[in-house]
Amino acid sequence: MPEAIWISFAFGLGLLIKGVGLPPLVGYLAAGFVLSGLSASPYTSISAEPTAVLAHIAHLGVLLMLFTIGLKLKLRSVISPEVIGGSLLHFSITCFVFTPGLYLLMDISWYVAFMLAVALSFSSTVLAAKVLDNKRELRAFHGRVAIGILIMQDLIALLVMSLAAGKAPSEWALIVFGLPLLRPLLYKLLDVSGHDELLVLLGMLLALVLGGLGFEAVGLSSELGALVFGAILANHPRSQELAKSLWSVKEIFLVGFFLQIGIGGLPDTNAIVFAVVAALVLPLKGILFFFLMLLFRLRARSGFLTALALTNYSEFGLIVASIALPEWLVPLAITVALSFLISAPLNRLAHPLYDWLSHRLVPFESKQRHPDELPVSLGDTRVLVMGMGRTGTAAYDWLQTTEARLMGLDSDLAKVMRHQKQGRNVVYADAEDKTFWEALHKPSLDAVILAMSDIEAKLIAAKKLRKYGFTGYIVAHSMFEDEAKIIREAGADEAYLTMSETGVALASHLLEKCPGAPKLASEKAS
Repeated sequence: MPEAIWISFAFGLGLLIKGVGLPPLVGYLAAGFVLSGLSASPYTSISAEPTAVLAHIAHLGVLLMLFTIGLKLKLRSVISPEVIGGSLLHFSITCFVFTPGLYLLMDISWYVAFMLAVALSFSSTVLAAKVLDNKRELRAFHGRVAIGILIMQDLIALLVMSLAAGKAPSEWALIVFGLPLLRPLLYKLLDVSGHDELLVLLGMLLALVLGGLGFEAVGLSSELGALVFGAILANHPRSQELAKSLWSVKEIFLVGFFLQIGIGGLPDTNAIVFAVVAALVLPLKGILFFFLMLLFRLRARSGFLTALALTNYSEFGLIVASIALPEWLVPLAITVALSFLISAPLNRLAHPLYDWLSHRLVPFESKQRHPDELPVSLGDTRVLVMGMGRTGTAAYDWLQTTEARLMGLDSDLAKVMRHQKQGRNVVYADAEDKTFWEALHKPSLDAVILAMSDIEAKLIAAKKLRKYGFTGYIVAHSMFEDEAKIIREAGADEAYLTMSETGVALASHLLEKCPGAPKLASEKAS
């Protein structure tokens, strides 16, 4: 079975590419091209041609990717001016500029020029999500804006794919409008599926069978079906658990998609020239995103970080091309891979890059600020809890019984709103935002609890608090002793080990509930 050998080869190159800090899918594409080259060589006996099995695996990977995107498709993440306006304006301007440019510079039709412009207008969901997740910025304001724009782009891509496929739906397609009525049943199935293999199987059933085959049966796109069934479950509390459980399965099947592209043929000189030219104009894509974000009153920092996350070309463009422009798959695949080579290192240096360029970017800011980016004043707050996850919330709830002048901060706006509804004094702020610290007003602050999950955020918060004159008490928690040490070196008075403190708390509860427990334990031992 040659597919097993190909996938093993893709694993090796994917692992190698990951080792230098790039997305493994660049390795999968490279594996396909290498296999294609070895197949064409008279000195090897390797045969590598697209097969029905590989095509099926590739299609399953695409459906699972769209289903997991649908699971993140919450209306509140896309219904905002900067997301809807930014994505639509960027798409329109890109197509308006690229289409005539490609038509004039290349010997192609207007239709091909337009579809290439569409494919190049999208940014990579896989790369942006991975970069933001690694930096713990998916829930930060710029992270939410970037993901919202990516979701809008995915919806645009689905519309283009449906139109390009030219399929006429049957009269049974009207059943789709009744799918929201199934939400209670699907929620119940998700509740009873547990946390193991049944959860994964449920996701595959919805994405591949009901979404994929079901929509195809009524003349609709299987890709649309996978996205719709994911979106139906998006508001369920366990939707993100389902997405995470399917992540590895989806990535495995997507290997087939990228392998299929590479095995389909080696890039010729024209394909390489096309990819290099597209890479050279890539900065224009980021610059356009930056100024569009400023147009919607984002600060320079948020606009820069959002734009940088979106400055790449998309694997979704390849999916669109596989339907509308199959003969352009190889040039576009090289283009996407090359954009990843540029974008991934830049995103790892996003914050230092902004610090270096901030004096040039800040003058472009609007005098009016976005509501989510207004300066924070602590007023008469005496104790501040930074990071309102489980640890921060527990600390806040314990303190509020004795401390009235208490406030919590978090960079996840949805989490902030939930805490506010539950009566806690919590406001939105990003601890990694340099401008936030410069504008922070803290006249009465005496103590700060650093309860963020990200070590980098704790270090930045401790350093910035000391830099901007805070002389009060700073305490943090950490999972590891070496991290606790560098948190103290950054300015915290104390950093406690989370699991050690959990053990102490459990023993304290035991003494409160059962004062004779130590005596009983010693008697039993003797």
